[in-house]
Amino acid sequence: MLISQAQERGSGAGEVGFANGAAAGQSISPDSPTLRLDPGFALKMESGAALAPLTIAYQTYGELNSDKSNALLICHALSLDQHVANRHPVTGRRGWWETMVGPGRPFDTDRFCVICSNVLGGCMGTTGPASINPGTGEPYGLDFPVVTIADMVRAQTLLIDHLGIDMLFCVVGGSMGGMQVLQWAASYPDRVFAALPIATAARHSSQNIAFHEVGRQAIMADPDWRGGRYLVERTRPSKGLAVARMAAHITYLSDSALHRRFGRNLQNRAARTFSFDADFEVESYLRHQGAIFVERFDPNSYLYMTRAMDYFDLAADYGGSLANAFKGSSIRFCVVSFTSDWLFPTSDSRAIVRALNAGGASVSFVEIDTDRGHDAFLLDVPDFIGTTKGFIDAAARAKGIA
Repeated sequence: MLISQAQERGSGAGEVGFANGAAAGQSISPDSPTLRLDPGFALKMESGAALAPLTIAYQTYGELNSDKSNALLICHALSLDQHVANRHPVTGRRGWWETMVGPGRPFDTDRFCVICSNVLGGCMGTTGPASINPGTGEPYGLDFPVVTIADMVRAQTLLIDHLGIDMLFCVVGGSMGGMQVLQWAASYPDRVFAALPIATAARHSSQNIAFHEVGRQAIMADPDWRGGRYLVERTRPSKGLAVARMAAHITYLSDSALHRRFGRNLQNRAARTFSFDADFEVESYLRHQGAIFVERFDPNSYLYMTRAMDYFDLAADYGGSLANAFKGSSIRFCVVSFTSDWLFPTSDSRAIVRALNAGGASVSFVEIDTDRGHDAFLLDVPDFIGTTKGFIDAAARAKGIA
């Protein structure tokens, strides 16, 4: 057996966690079920590295049916994790996709067994740069091998195998999660019945790579980063990570949404201060977003996650033709984009749809009209919720899931 049968719940504590915050503690001892692979098994990665030991942290909602045909896998985005529809163990906030997951919702937990694992390289319990390197007894830091989207999906297959699931009813995700959906469809077409890639692309654009590089440089310029050894040296590059998050968060929104919400309103004051304090509401908002992100995310994981997205180019793995990635696929696809998403614009989704059509796949495409930007898939957008529910219900009927 390559996979141990043990499932454990961590305390969320640990020496590194106490010294460097709750997020670091979750990396070592997560508050969710974990799959710990046999130490003799090593995950072969695209970089050529062989990673062992390997732990995968995950959450499930709902129950598998008798023939295990109702499993729905959610692949999370860069800054998210496995805590889809439960209180987050670090922040105490509600699950990040409770608009979509639960009884009567599109991903109905009365009908489906919903699964989400923390991605490889993450910081909420799956092996990543904050995990302990067995060769040194210290956190990996930058000694952790570079992760790709394909590596993330390969690790997810180990969890799905462990749960005894031969075919997933549906794989769904937005942004980086959508990249994983496309990778699943290309690499394991016989293990996926339906696929729902949302607000994503088959390769990362030059502009998006540039935004990621700004964030990485902000982290690495923080003197407390210490060459990635901050956990060992008991520091934390909080300022750099907060700036990285602030810059990224702007890309998740739209100009119209920012203007509608903040305009040029001053923050709790009647006049400008003629200083570099947060005079404007939008400045205060971004600072808050940076501060709360630092509570729950590991800076090195941010480097690894952004690099995984940068390296993603599915067509390059199939002779330069994206259609070849989906040739002859029997998977049912629904591709979703948002009109105001300039991070992953509708043109990216249309390129996926054209490739699916050229490959002979069954595909529907919906562009949702909203001013809420890239983050629309995480928000209460009725047209999006209705679209996903309609697709999931139709796929369930075709699959024979009551």
